[in-house]
Amino acid sequence: MIFLGGQVGWNANEEFETDDFAGQARQALSNIVAILAAGNARPEHIVRMTWFIGDKREYLGSLAKLGEAYREVIGRNFPVMSVIEVKGFIEDGAKLEIEATAVVP
Repeated sequence: MIFLGGQVGWNANEEFETDDFAGQARQALSNIVAILAAGNARPEHIVRMTWFIGDKREYLGSLAKLGEAYREVIGRNFPVMSVIEVKGFIEDGAKLEIEATAVVP
């Protein structure tokens, strides 16, 4: 099993390239895929995700773009997911943070 701590939508240099919710989600998901690859795992091995979001309205308003980003990065794997609205994040500028668990056969 691989347990991934929260990933925010910044790049490898810890810089946010966008303040767009779906854009940050795409980057956070890409970060997750990169970490999985380091553990010889792939997106289809993800069995659980917890999304922490800073603004419920922004999340709901971004669902179409968010779904597109998710399918492009993760594919057609839809693990158990929870979405939790939080007051804020340690990283200034973060719009969301995603935790994941993967089971590698």
